[in-house]
Amino acid sequence: MAAPRVSSLQHSKLPMIRDHFAVAIGKSSVVVKTVAVIAILGYSFSFISSAIPYITVTPGYVMPPNFRVYSFIFYSFVELHFWHVIADIAVIVLFGKLLEPLWGAPDMLLFFMINSLGVGLLTAFLYFFIYLVTLNEEYLFNVHIYGMAGYVAGFCVAVKQVMPDHCLATLPFGKLRNTHIPLTLLIFIIIMRLSGLLPGPYPYMYVMGMIVSWIYLRFYQKHTNGNRGDMAENFSFASFFPSQLQPLVAVISNSIFSVFVRMKLCNKPQRKYDVSSPTTITVTLPGTEPHDAERRKQLALKALNERLNKPEAALNWPSLDDDGPASPTGPETLPAPVGTKSTGTGQAVPQASAMMFKDGPSSATSQSPQENV
Repeated sequence: MAAPRVSSLQHSKLPMIRDHFAVAIGKSSVVVKTVAVIAILGYSFSFISSAIPYITVTPGYVMPPNFRVYSFIFYSFVELHFWHVIADIAVIVLFGKLLEPLWGAPDMLLFFMINSLGVGLLTAFLYFFIYLVTLNEEYLFNVHIYGMAGYVAGFCVAVKQVMPDHCLATLPFGKLRNTHIPLTLLIFIIIMRLSGLLPGPYPYMYVMGMIVSWIYLRFYQKHTNGNRGDMAENFSFASFFPSQLQPLVAVISNSIFSVFVRMKLCNKPQRKYDVSSPTTITVTLPGTEPHDAERRKQLALKALNERLNKPEAALNWPSLDDDGPASPTGPETLPAPVGTKSTGTGQAVPQASAMMFKDGPSSATSQSPQENV
């Protein structure tokens, strides 16, 4: 009885899933539809076995004398299995639904091109390195790099950046959030590769896709306000790993980042705090950690509030008559308000008051802690 029931459930859900998928594609933008159609065309070319070496990246053929660099343009649209095509199109549609409204179609297309080119180059160089270690020519001429594994990784990284705390499911061991998806999917891909369900380059392409996408989104993506990158703490490289491994990963990633800064490949980030309240200030602290910046801001606000709320000392109202009692109707010279200086002629001249903010217990020669990347 169980088998017919499962079969009936599957038959009842498949049309619903197909309808939702068709509606999502119908409402998607021109960029999403174009990429999806090209992915289907790439799958159709996979039936021509003689075309595979030309439309996929073969590490031994991208260098002279063959120099098939054009394969870096086509390889991501090629799939050898139809269920891979369905998965790729689903990711493309989700990317257009979740991130295209925030980025826009041009930025989405730019992200796809950067991810595709970077993943192809890095994966090919990785196989060159494996060949140098093993001296096995199969890694040069029998390996074909193809598919959108890198773009799938880029989608996971982008969703982690935009909606890191969104809960996807509640599991017995905790909540599965978007921030856990990149590493969780990597583990799942490795298991599927060991089971023979995925081709050999797939895990490498996924890892390279994570790295390329994170570097672009972290340091180089241009936003509408003119800023570049996203230096949020919940988007650091260590945040992709479990909390137990984050300190070790942070040390390694910060060391690599320092080398890149010295080589002028990356700029040292600046944290800006702009609070529009009249009792607050704007602070720009290059290379400081958020808790240090927050501490400095709170100290400044505390000092400013104490200055504004300080009670004024009681002042005596002098009389023009030295000997007699004060005349209730006679002219009086009002005392100068706080922050002004009297000239002796009844006029008050404003006097600037300086206020010093003490920046915590650190001295003037102390250095800011290193930025986590």
